[in-house]
Amino acid sequence: MSTPVHARTAALPAQAAAGASMPARRHWARDLWRLLAPLYRQRAGALAAAFALAGVTLAAGVGLLGVSGWFLTGAALTTAGMAFNLFAPSALVRGLSFLRIAARYGERVTGHGATLRLLADLRTVVFGKLLPLDLAQLSRYRDGDLVARLTGDVDALDSVFLLVLVPIACALLGGAALGVVLGLWLPAAAWTLAVSVGASALLVPWWLAQASRAPGAAAQQAAAELRSQALQAVEGHADLLALDAEGAARREFAQACTALSRARQRQANLGTAGQAALQAVAGACVLAVLVWGLPALRNGTLPGPVLVGLLLAVLGFFEVVGPLMRGASRLGGAASAGARVAELAALSPAVRDPGTPAPPPADVTLRVEAVDYAYAPGGRAVLRDVSLSVAPGERIALVGESGAGKSTLLSLLLRLADPTAGRVTLGGVDLRALRQQDLHARVTLLSQDAPVFLGTVRTNLLIGAPEAGEAALWEALDAAGLGAFVRGLPEGLDTWTGETGRTLSAGQARRLCLARALLSPARVLVLDEPTQGLDAETERAFLADLPRAARGRSVVLSTHASLPPGVMHRVLRVESGRLLPVAGPV
Repeated sequence: MSTPVHARTAALPAQAAAGASMPARRHWARDLWRLLAPLYRQRAGALAAAFALAGVTLAAGVGLLGVSGWFLTGAALTTAGMAFNLFAPSALVRGLSFLRIAARYGERVTGHGATLRLLADLRTVVFGKLLPLDLAQLSRYRDGDLVARLTGDVDALDSVFLLVLVPIACALLGGAALGVVLGLWLPAAAWTLAVSVGASALLVPWWLAQASRAPGAAAQQAAAELRSQALQAVEGHADLLALDAEGAARREFAQACTALSRARQRQANLGTAGQAALQAVAGACVLAVLVWGLPALRNGTLPGPVLVGLLLAVLGFFEVVGPLMRGASRLGGAASAGARVAELAALSPAVRDPGTPAPPPADVTLRVEAVDYAYAPGGRAVLRDVSLSVAPGERIALVGESGAGKSTLLSLLLRLADPTAGRVTLGGVDLRALRQQDLHARVTLLSQDAPVFLGTVRTNLLIGAPEAGEAALWEALDAAGLGAFVRGLPEGLDTWTGETGRTLSAGQARRLCLARALLSPARVLVLDEPTQGLDAETERAFLADLPRAARGRSVVLSTHASLPPGVMHRVLRVESGRLLPVAGPV
């Protein structure tokens, strides 16, 4: 298990509060806008339509209350039924009602649809940034943390447009329009409305955004911790039960839930305070309309129905502005989420294609020449002065203790990372001079945790060669020793494998992944612990079939398994970052 949850989450509010005063965080709103603005430009049409419909909804809602108040009051005060035209205002009420319903529906559909597409765009950008990162860059993050940033943090940004930007813009424009109408009858009250609109649309939201930064940051961190804890519990479920650590895991998860609940409660309290402030501003504005309107009513310059209509219109305006308080109270969380997402979006891969790539060589001899590697500059060397040559068609096994550097060496052969010193060549060409696409067309990987994806046997195989025909798929399955099994399935290649290949045994899943790798045109197969988790009999059968499956390709195998005789041409030991020969028959 990782560091206890309560130890990490207890200090979150204090850390967030301290971070709020740091110079790098003073422009959090600008940083959030920098992250979202390019995405907003891509969806400008849909967002503009949502904003226009929100404006129509606001105007129709305010107009509906104003006209209804004028209409009902006028009708009530009329002594003779024929003296008041009932048809025009009643038609206007019905028209505004239908307009408000239609506009609200259209705004919801358009706005939420655009927001969901924005979030999908953002996830695509962030995921695209993560894919090319090297080992050292990815090692800075836990798997659960990356999942939390791609899910919860991105989701937290959905409120920025719908609950903040649109309500502020509509409040300012709608307030200006209502102020003009109010100014025609009560100029002094119009100025009061202007101040009230500024307070409700700008001042109070700004205060809520500032006050919500600490609880918002704490909530995002706690939510990320919950996701990490859940992922760890799922992945380590068997170990937790075997070590009787289930109770400790439950307690840590409960503590993370408590931390999240407290942060959410603080956010909710701020939202309530914002609503209270809004009601106070609205009440002051209504009172101002009465203060200025009643004298005008007494001296006959303002008809009673008009005064009631203006009062209800003002009340309707502030009712529509209400969601802004909820959105502003969540801005702190959105800012924290935006910073976490922006951190990933700003990453650039350490391993890049050269500006002018070398042509891929026909020779597939792999050479490692005096290579050193460390995950961080100046850090502990994982590999030291390693040299290795793999001739075409040669099969080499790397053995050694966990952590000795076997997997790291394999990653250098695939250029998933670049050596700190020395070089790795393919056919005499430094891997750094080749395009990664050209390299991976010649050197392919089967890792110890190679996944079986949700889908059919066919779709899993086609990942290795999307254009492969059915004959090629069967050839790869036969080479991997899985052809007879798949032929016996009711739907053959179209049999559903289930999530993570749950309909297959561990050995069958591993052979399916091997068949996928064999579909690649690569002449060099890099296998990282391909028998990890298999029982002894399945492991021996898998390794015994390897020469036949490789079909003359070069093989570099990292393993802890006992190797059957004749499977490998050479066996080398990786020990403390160095490569040593293993004497004796192979």
